[in-house]
Amino acid sequence: MSKNNSKTHWNHIYASNPEETLGWYESDAAPTLKLLETVSLPDKARIFIAGAGSTRLVDQLLGLGYQHLIVSDISDQALQQLKQRLGERAGQLQWIIDDLTRPSALYDIEPVDLWIDRAVLHFFTAERDQDQYFNLLRSMVSSGGFVILAEFSLDGASRCSGLDVKRYDIQALQEGLGHEFNLVESFNYMYTMPNADKRPYLYSLFHRVVNPA
Repeated sequence: MSKNNSKTHWNHIYASNPEETLGWYESDAAPTLKLLETVSLPDKARIFIAGAGSTRLVDQLLGLGYQHLIVSDISDQALQQLKQRLGERAGQLQWIIDDLTRPSALYDIEPVDLWIDRAVLHFFTAERDQDQYFNLLRSMVSSGGFVILAEFSLDGASRCSGLDVKRYDIQALQEGLGHEFNLVESFNYMYTMPNADKRPYLYSLFHRVVNPA
């Protein structure tokens, strides 16, 4: 899917559906926060949320006192909804409209201490897009930084939001990240969609090896 087609697709999804009915909606991002507790980042850590959409995770991170949140999505419609919900708190965030597989503005930001992706990577089915995603990630995550990935597991859905998806196990995620990243923790998670359907996810936390001085 081209950048323009992808943007149109996701803008239509967010414009046509209430947030609470989206197939990845979470009122409580407990699985992600569980991995975040393992990391114990300082309040001033730079946290990047890839494909943020209108995620409620942002509200919870702000509530925990994190001061440097960077949210990115290809859909300006999704980010506008998130801004409207946050109100005055929206000014505390850095906002970037960009494509994770054909990035421009994302290459210009300072390194981040944590990259969070819940249900984004698995939408990139083309090998070129997967390679670009991981190249961008490696360029953005600082030495000693962390990565949280939550994607459809091997027994998960084969399609979502009208699109084919790629399912993952830990080996595939490790291969994408490369030898610079070490697995810290992973677990399977059964997500219940707003329509009560079940979708198996794989949650993982990786740590980037600290470059020697």
